[in-house]
Parts: sequence; C-alpha cells; structure tokens
Amino acid sequence: MAHGEVKHDYHLVNPSAWPIVGAVSAFIMAIGAIGWMKAEQGGLIGIDNPAVFIIGTLGVAYTMAGWWRQVIKEANGGIDHTPVVQLHLRYGMILFIASEVMFFVAWFWAYFNVALFPETTMSFDGVLTGQVERSALIGGQWPPVGTPTFDPWHLPLVNTIILLTSGTTVTWAHHALQHGDRKGLKQGLWLTVILGALFTCVQAYEYAHAGFGFSGNVYGGTFFMATGFHGFHVIVGTIFLAVCLSRAYAGHFTEKQHFGFEAAAWYWHFVDVVWLFLFACIYVIGAGTPAAH
Repeated sequence: MAHGEVKHDYHLVNPSAWPIVGAVSAFIMAIGAIGWMKAEQGGLIGIDNPAVFIIGTLGVAYTMAGWWRQVIKEANGGIDHTPVVQLHLRYGMILFIASEVMFFVAWFWAYFNVALFPETTMSFDGVLTGQVERSALIGGQWPPVGTPTFDPWHLPLVNTIILLTSGTTVTWAHHALQHGDRKGLKQGLWLTVILGALFTCVQAYEYAHAGFGFSGNVYGGTFFMATGFHGFHVIVGTIFLAVCLSRAYAGHFTEKQHFGFEAAAWYWHFVDVVWLFLFACIYVIGAGTPAAH
C-alpha cells in the first residue's frame, strides 16, 4: 500500500459523464412534454412538437442503458462491489421501494377520499361551471351513478392469478440460483417474463373494453391513474427481469453475488403486493354494475 493511501471497503467511482447527460436529457424530455401537452395553447415558447419529448426520452433511455451497463461491469469486476457496497446497494433498493409505496399511497388516498365520502359537501371551483358539490357530480354514491364497472371475477381475477403465479416463478428462479441450478434459474425467469407480458396484454384488452373513460369523471380518473401506473411498473419490472435473464445466459450471477437479480425479484414482489391491494380495493370493494362484455 502506497504512503498516504487509505484502505477501505467502499467503491469510489471514477468521474463520469452520465449524470450530466441524464440531467440534460431529462430536462429536454420535461420541456418537450410540457410543450406537447400545452400545444392547443400555443405550446411552451413555441415548442408544441412531440419530437422534442421523444428526443429527450431517447436520451434518458440511452443514459439508463449506458450507466447500468457500467454498473454491471463494476459488479462483474470482482473488486468494486465489496460486501459493504452490496449491503448499501440493498439499503438503496429498500428505500427506492419505500418511495414507490408512498407513490401508490397517493393514488389510493385519492380513490378512498371520494369512495368513502361520496356525499361530502365539497365544492370544486371551475371557470365554466362555477361551484359544484361532489354529491352532485357522482350522485352521492360510489361508484358514481351510471358507471359500468368491471366484473372483478372476470379479467381482473385472471390477471391476479397470472401475477401471483409469476411471483412463485421468480421465487423458484431465485432459489435455483442460490443452489447453483442455472437451468432452473433460466426456466423460472423465462416463465416470469412471459407471465409479466401476458398480464400487460390482458390489462390492455381490459382497458380497450372499459365502459368509462379517463376524463370527465372522477371514477375513471382514479381508476386509470392507479391501475395504469401499476401497469407501467409491471412493464418496467418485466424489462428488469428480461435483463436479468440475458445476464443469466451470460453467466453473470453467482450463488453468493447476484444483487441485480435480487433487486429485480424484490421489485416484482412489490408489484404483486400492490396489485393485490388494487384488486381488493378498486375491483372487488369498489364494484358496482358490471359492464357488458
């Protein structure tokens, strides 16, 4: 050890351009999104073309792929991800999932605020309509009068079974990896990715046959925001696991060091739990008159 050099268990990363590239890309994406959404009002400083948003989104995706590829190389190097670093990576993933929990708490709060108190005297200020009480908007009941809801024991139940099954297959893959069973790891991940994609397809079909829209009613707004963001998380989790599958074929994971897969499994179980709450609260408890199929 050279004079003055301090030996420690932490990984001090080298200078990287990824933070500034990601920040600039995110800024372009945000400006493009705002301008695109305000297109009918002339855009934001003349920006009303979705191309700006698309360019920013591609920049963010490029940053994510490049930065995470660098982290994977560090993990496979054998010296950077010490036990202390791996422990702190786990802490970071736990905090990230905790923040995601609070994100969904907001949508559940919005839903139950109306569902539990449909007759509450609460006025909404509008430029055209003036003040309208909540009870007048939804008929003093939940679901609102005339809203054809989904039959919870049809497609929602199918999707629940699909997602719970995927939770068992990802657990199978994890246990197979811990016992050195590479074949079981790949088979479990393949099944999980397929089930995740199947869930998304079923939900897309469900959305296409919804008897209500997103805009113009509070039920549609709360329903699509809560279930839609969950669907987005399913897509993200499916991609996460697909990357783990490709890494499994590349031989990246070992019985003792496989945090990347472990993080993906944690995330997938989080997605499972959120769906159980959505199914119970929105589909079952909030069921009204089922829409005709």
